[in-house]
Amino acid sequence: MCGIIGYAGKSPCQNILLSGLYALEYRGYDSAGIALLDNERFTIIKSRGEVSRLEEKMKAFQASESTLGIAHTRWATHGEPGERNAHPHKMGKTALVHNGIIENYKEAEPILAEKCYTFCSDTDTERAAGLIDLYYRETGDPLAAISRACKKLRGSYAFAVMFEDRENEIYGVRLGSPLLIGVGDGESLLASDTAAFPAHIDRYIAMEDGSISRIFRDGFQLFDMSLAKIKANEQPLTQISRGAHKDGYEHFMRKEIHEEPAAVLKTLAAYIKNGLPDFSASGVDTSILKQLSSLHIAACGTAMHAGLFAKFLIEKFLRIPVFAEVASEFRYNEPIFDGNTALLVISQSGETADTLAALRLAKERGIYSIAVVNVPCSSIAREADAVIYTHAGREVSVASTKAYTVQTALLSLFALHLGSLRGSISQKEAQKICFSLSRELPEKIDEVIAREDEVRALCHSISQKESAFFIGRGVDAHICAEGALKLKEISYINAQAYPAGELKHGTISLISNDFPVIAVSTQLCSAEKTAANVREVASRGADVYLIAPADFPQDGAKRVFALPKAAEPLLPILAATVTQLLAYHTALLRGCNVDKPRNLAKSVTVE
Repeated sequence: MCGIIGYAGKSPCQNILLSGLYALEYRGYDSAGIALLDNERFTIIKSRGEVSRLEEKMKAFQASESTLGIAHTRWATHGEPGERNAHPHKMGKTALVHNGIIENYKEAEPILAEKCYTFCSDTDTERAAGLIDLYYRETGDPLAAISRACKKLRGSYAFAVMFEDRENEIYGVRLGSPLLIGVGDGESLLASDTAAFPAHIDRYIAMEDGSISRIFRDGFQLFDMSLAKIKANEQPLTQISRGAHKDGYEHFMRKEIHEEPAAVLKTLAAYIKNGLPDFSASGVDTSILKQLSSLHIAACGTAMHAGLFAKFLIEKFLRIPVFAEVASEFRYNEPIFDGNTALLVISQSGETADTLAALRLAKERGIYSIAVVNVPCSSIAREADAVIYTHAGREVSVASTKAYTVQTALLSLFALHLGSLRGSISQKEAQKICFSLSRELPEKIDEVIAREDEVRALCHSISQKESAFFIGRGVDAHICAEGALKLKEISYINAQAYPAGELKHGTISLISNDFPVIAVSTQLCSAEKTAANVREVASRGADVYLIAPADFPQDGAKRVFALPKAAEPLLPILAATVTQLLAYHTALLRGCNVDKPRNLAKSVTVE
């Protein structure tokens, strides 16, 4: 949430900062702003809305030759998303941009008021800027001022800070929210994500929690909060870390759905050897996995739905209890860990704040942790005991598609691996399922995508409604939960998912004529029961859109998308791709911005 970019170098930085903001806009687009420092004077320009509006506003100003600046694209947490609350915020000689939340910002207000500071915004950020400026006035030392202020602040934050009388340096602070340093020839940068770095930057450093950085034209320095120097761990900037392009697609979301077959193929190929699951490269301790008596899963949003999918498969293959819980509730519900348990956390970005908090709780309790993430060197990847990478490539659209599909495919393979390790699945059966996942699944996803026009045809009447239900049984209920989330995220239709048999226990009262119900039925064992539920809602006037194999019961359905003929374990994943396309085309018909849905951001780095 929120994107930060800062530049200290030899080139005019105005366009570098703007390009960085465009690359970071997936993190928030409520407002944007830029601060440039030249001749001990700040030029600060802010705009409500997307970065393009900031760029347009900047045309009224003379192009700056400043080589030092910070910029920000905002996802609002404190105060309305207008210019008044847009970053950067300036207090005294200090300008600051911020990603995160300061929980005790109100405590700073009387301290600053006593020193005659006045507030121009409703943000926690302005109060943090005031504290840093106050202590800078008292000490004359930027590092001492920042350290002293941070010791008074509680919450999760990343700061980029400039001082009006320090024309060659920018300071960064990381506590809970990601912040990276980019290193070039005669220039240094700070950013929330490597996507913001210019193409010629080939090295970066992921700042550790509780660290302060000082960047300048000729390099950088790192310190802990006591101001002792820290050794940097430089990483090469790989292609996956670069920004993404639409490559001719109208939207990133559609492009990323079309990338699913290749992403699944690449990911599964990394974890199959001699036709069997092989996770040795991930560092997973097989001796612990063999002794598991239970497993906990923590994740958020789409990743949580992948976790529920994993719960279903692991319980099926291992016959041990699996507890899947949204990460934001995990630590508050006082999870009960036994001696032979482990925690599996799932996050596309590897920076999801609630999931990271769940991971840290498990580590405090001495519980073995495994992370499924897409981003190398992310916080979760660095802190988990073992990391299983999804090789999905960069995902830009706020609504996750290919990341979810890759997660479900990879977790299917991991569940199969657990079953093989513990002898609950024979080698022959494991090889058969491995073949289906790695060879058949990408081809069948491709078949679904090739029939995109059929999905689009389902969307015209759905797009005219303001509410919808998704229903399914067993693993299909989890696919429905993700399908409903996608539809509500980008089309703003109030879509709700229910286990199919649950409707008649209350919510069937909402069914009326032409009410859209999307039914998913991929498991033969529950096909007849789901068909009965379809007839129940159809008899009350619902328009039912059924996603199921061609040979499943279809009476009661208004329209049917027949899934390609495939092995049963693949069918739920194929159904998920159908629901992604359904959400995409419904949102387009409603005139929605599918890549940047209102009030949402891609990477949720606040709790």
